[in-house]
Amino acid sequence: MYKHLIGAQSGKVKNYVERGAVKKFAEAIGDPHPIYVDEETGRKSRYQSNIAPPTFPRVFDYGNIEGLRLPNKGLIHGEQSFHYERPLLVGEEILCYSVLKNYFERKGALGEMGFLIIESYGEDTGGTICFSSTSIIIIPEAVRKVLVG
Repeated sequence: MYKHLIGAQSGKVKNYVERGAVKKFAEAIGDPHPIYVDEETGRKSRYQSNIAPPTFPRVFDYGNIEGLRLPNKGLIHGEQSFHYERPLLVGEEILCYSVLKNYFERKGALGEMGFLIIESYGEDTGGTICFSSTSIIIIPEAVRKVLVG
C-alpha cells in the first residue's frame, strides 16, 4: 500500500521552542521541573537556558510526505521513541522533517494491518541534528479498506 513511498521525505519546516508553549506543555504532562519554566534556573544550568521536556517535539510540524495520505481518525499510535544529541533550548529555531522508513503488513485478530515506520528529525539552524524520533503508526483493517477503496 505505501511501499512505493519508502524513503520519501517531507520538506523542512521551521519550528520554535517557544517559552509559553514549553510552559504549557510541561504543565500538561504534569512535570513541574523548574529547568523548563524558571528563567533563573535555566540561566544557572549547564545549558545557560531553559530547555524543553523530552517529548516536546510531538508538538512540532514536520511537513507532509508527498503521497502519504492518511485519514484523520481510525489510526493507532503504536509506539514512539526519541533520541537526543542535546536538549532543545527555549527560544531556538528548529528545522523539522520526516522520512518514511518502512511499511509492512501483518495479519492480526481483526484482519490485515499496515505498519508505517516514520523517522522524524530536528536540526538547529546550522544543520546539526539535535534529535530524532521513530514512530510506528498502525493502520487497522477497517481503515485499510477505506484507503484502498
